[in-house]
Amino acid sequence: MRVESVTEARNPRTVDIDTLPTLDILGLLNDEDALVAPAVRAALPQLAEAVDAAVVRFGNGGTIHYFGAGTSGRIGVLDAAELPPTFSVEPHRVVAHRPGGVGDDVDALEASEDDEELGRRHAEAVTSEDLVIGLTASGRTPYVRGALEAAAAKGAYTVLVSSRPDGPIADLVDVHVFVDTGPEAIAGSTRLKAGTAQKLVLNGFSTALMIRLGKTYSNLMVDVRASNSKLRGRVLRILEEATGADEQTCARVLRESDGELKTALVSLLVGTDPAASRDALKTADGHVRRAIAALSDGDLQDPTAQADRNPTREEKGR
Repeated sequence: MRVESVTEARNPRTVDIDTLPTLDILGLLNDEDALVAPAVRAALPQLAEAVDAAVVRFGNGGTIHYFGAGTSGRIGVLDAAELPPTFSVEPHRVVAHRPGGVGDDVDALEASEDDEELGRRHAEAVTSEDLVIGLTASGRTPYVRGALEAAAAKGAYTVLVSSRPDGPIADLVDVHVFVDTGPEAIAGSTRLKAGTAQKLVLNGFSTALMIRLGKTYSNLMVDVRASNSKLRGRVLRILEEATGADEQTCARVLRESDGELKTALVSLLVGTDPAASRDALKTADGHVRRAIAALSDGDLQDPTAQADRNPTREEKGR
């Protein structure tokens, strides 16, 4: 049997999986799942490059684009959809692209992953200020290749996330986040380990990006959008947790801050009025720690404030 990719190969550990009772089947699947996190860890240096590039691009007004087909495309949609409610990111700043859309015929949708030209068309809105991530377990999906080629031609920063160490797409991009997940428990079923790896990679990418952009204070979400009663309650609890103030005080300062959690947080921690806190946050590009340092006449140096610069493909000698 000719195998073009490790993701299509047979896994010697699971050749008898169809003879086992349910609990043992689940045990084998879980054993394979346990290999994913270490594989992602090995790719963290490349993922960090992608995050640092995204900090610069996003901070300058650029957009983050995810391109993927099949499972990869759906994982991109899932990550992009979570960022507006969690970190108050405008929906157009992180965009997921995939062939077709919700409710489309599944067979037609899967077939369109072979359409390289469709990938190019979907990348028409990409600009030189953007960062584009292509998601493909096999490292060779034509739809993703077309999108990355078009994005690279426009001068966008390009990233490939795949479970293949080489291949034609890997040579096109600025950074290749290769996650060595190996053969799947069921040969070719990349919704398993490869899909899990992509989810972990995007979890890390988008969360680290939001942290670097000042969307958190400590490990608390301070840019959460209070769009319903559950989230409004969460905002109040976050303010109490971060400041140690009682509920009544937090509720009052939050009202005085027009519901702006960051403004209320700085006001309570420093003792300034909301207007001064708001101005300090604006000067600090929304970073709570920097705003507090400025208002406290403290050290303005912050480990997230270093000047990031990422080499282009040309500077890397490609």
